[in-house]
Amino acid sequence: MNREQLLDEVVRLAREAGEAILEIYRGDIAVRAKEDSSPVTLADERAEALILAGLAELTPDIPVIAEELAAAGNLPDLTAGRPFWLVDPLDGTKEFIKRNGEFTVNVALIENGEPVLGVVLAPAIGRLFAARGPGTAFAQEGDEPRRPIVTRAAPEGGLTVVSSRSHANDQLLTDFLAGRPVGARASAGSSLKFCLVAAGEADLYPRFGRTMEWDIAAGHAVLRAAGGEVVTVDGKPMRYGKAGFENPHFIALSSRSLEQL
Repeated sequence: MNREQLLDEVVRLAREAGEAILEIYRGDIAVRAKEDSSPVTLADERAEALILAGLAELTPDIPVIAEELAAAGNLPDLTAGRPFWLVDPLDGTKEFIKRNGEFTVNVALIENGEPVLGVVLAPAIGRLFAARGPGTAFAQEGDEPRRPIVTRAAPEGGLTVVSSRSHANDQLLTDFLAGRPVGARASAGSSLKFCLVAAGEADLYPRFGRTMEWDIAAGHAVLRAAGGEVVTVDGKPMRYGKAGFENPHFIALSSRSLEQL
């Protein structure tokens, strides 16, 4: 199976998971707390089970790191340099519980520490973003045709900065933006923030707070393919397969906005 076919299959899996999530979203949502006090629902678990089964059929030799599996301590042994999948079956559980639609299904393929394929689906608002390498990023709204997306050059009126709706660290963000040419501020849930930058709807997404690799890998893959990047606050590329799978603080941006920082 070539990379294009693989991406189409992962899109199909994400859509199946999205339908399973929406079935629960339309009814009563029962919420439990995990050991780290973060919320989890039946939708997280059903979506993850669907994706894991599908990936096992598609790529039986590639291990999977998934959020709920990891929470249960079920982590595969990753041989150095070996490809692996990162899966967040329902990113933005707080947005799901609030029923604001800004939650996503995220699946990414990692090779040599870098995201080379990614799918981000927001099932409640009908937005899909996906990519399989440089120049391949696309968006799809509902049943409309896929359209290519690229990051934009920084607007003359200043950068549009998007930040987390439910996990904002306002003081650190304010300190970071001080003295920088900010033209507008926006907020969004889940990995949609990466995709807004990828689609040229925003320019910068700084994140000062705890995230895990499965939270960001699919969005990073889309952004990277659209001409952007994710770097740590000291300018180093974000890498995957880190011990504990926890990310440092980072900045997601259009590469054409670098000169504005």
